[in-house]
Amino acid sequence: MKYLITVIIALALNFQAQSQTTKYFDAPFGGGGGFVGGWYMPNVDPINLKLKEVGIPELSTSGMFTTGGAGFIYIGFVKNLRVGGMGFGGSVSNSSTINGINREAIYSLGGGGLTVEYTLPFIKNVGVSVGAILGTGSMTIELFRNDGNFSWENGWNAIDDGGSTNISRKIKNSYWTFTPTLNADFPIYRFLSLRVGAGYQLTFGSDWKTENDQSISGVPSDLKADGFFIQAGIFAGFFSF
Repeated sequence: MKYLITVIIALALNFQAQSQTTKYFDAPFGGGGGFVGGWYMPNVDPINLKLKEVGIPELSTSGMFTTGGAGFIYIGFVKNLRVGGMGFGGSVSNSSTINGINREAIYSLGGGGLTVEYTLPFIKNVGVSVGAILGTGSMTIELFRNDGNFSWENGWNAIDDGGSTNISRKIKNSYWTFTPTLNADFPIYRFLSLRVGAGYQLTFGSDWKTENDQSISGVPSDLKADGFFIQAGIFAGFFSF
């Protein structure tokens, strides 16, 4: 993370040195919104331990791709301060077939919240901002086992006698988040900018639920959505950094 922060600041300083843009405001001004892609790196080791036991390939430990959006506006009465919002979501899955039985695991992350950032005033022409996201999110694990044979009657019979080979489970953790962030916005034109950034998501809450909103016990304590992420996006609006 230290290396990435150094790269972001170096790019911003280089952009500042080369820029010849005329300044019309003595502080960052404007706002906008757009698409943001991210790469989140949560801990999936506790899940992989169980996937081995049931014959499903492990999930990647290098991270997962997410998509979403974000927006912000400089509030004006406090120089260099901007507020906004963001949201994201993504999932990864693996599956296998053993003796004609299909098995699949889907791991999903999602969240969103309020963003509060301060743009560093000593870097001109580029918006280098430190801040945080205050929000909520969820982590979901879905498990499936079936033989590929489904019918209207079989669905009801499975509820009646429980003898079906078609099984599904959904486990969900909802939580609050606090996420320190560092973002750099590079204006391509006054109405368009590119963003690169990074952060670390911290989650608070161990409220795990399964089907029919029932509580589930025994979930490993280290199965959390905490983790480092990087992001990049393109924004439209009005920008004067």
